[in-house]
Amino acid sequence: MQDFNVGERLREMRQAADMSQRQLAEASGVPHGQISMIETNRSSPSVASLRKILGGLKVSMSEFFEPDAPLSQAVFFKPHELRDLTTRLYSTLDDPRGKITLQQVGDARAHNLQLLHERYEPGADTGEAMLEHASHEGGIVIAGEVEVTVGEACMVLKAGDSYLFDSSQPHRFRNIGDREAIVVSACTPPYL
Repeated sequence: MQDFNVGERLREMRQAADMSQRQLAEASGVPHGQISMIETNRSSPSVASLRKILGGLKVSMSEFFEPDAPLSQAVFFKPHELRDLTTRLYSTLDDPRGKITLQQVGDARAHNLQLLHERYEPGADTGEAMLEHASHEGGIVIAGEVEVTVGEACMVLKAGDSYLFDSSQPHRFRNIGDREAIVVSACTPPYL
């Protein structure tokens, strides 16, 4: 895969939105320095941090990573047709530990429903800054183990276990095991 310059892409989108780094930081609720560090590639954002920043730009991760993805009215999808929302975040890493791969089925915004195939390598973590967004989400662990924290509740889910919650509650996903974890999830309205 060709390297994807996350910092350059963020700077291009921020400038196209006619926003300063400070304005984007305020709109997304992140420190100003974090925007600068990401744009200069001195820091790689977590999935949660990048999603907050993109929220300030009012764009999805799909729009960020695959801006030229054609709109499709497809009903059925092969694995290679899923929209890759995260792999480019890790395109320069040699070691897959800690990597999260999120693949989206079709155009989530067109259906007001986001279906994801999620892969969490050992050590993967959505980030210490808990996710919060106006949605509802649920999922089923297909393989491995994932620690899911929702508000004050925390549980390690294994293959066959599932979750369902109001996404406005702070939440986090971590693979604390020693093998890949796979989750299939849904979120409405779409968040990523």
